[in-house]
Amino acid sequence: MDALTAFGLFAVTFMLVCYVLEERAPFWTLLFALGCLMGSAYGFLQGAWPFGAVELIWFVVALRRWWIARKRWEPIA
Repeated sequence: MDALTAFGLFAVTFMLVCYVLEERAPFWTLLFALGCLMGSAYGFLQGAWPFGAVELIWFVVALRRWWIARKRWEPIA
């Protein structure tokens, strides 16, 4: 496995973990957005520009979801 493939595997695994934990706090949605950005970078670096473009769109969508969620979120005391 080369470094680029390992990076892609990490990015997608990171996204999955963050997606599963999104209900816990807006922080996880922000991390999911970061994972989407990493997935986008992977897609562009390995030459699959449609994948990179879609992940970039998901990054923007996730950032918007985080921006809205952080205003509404109240931690459980």
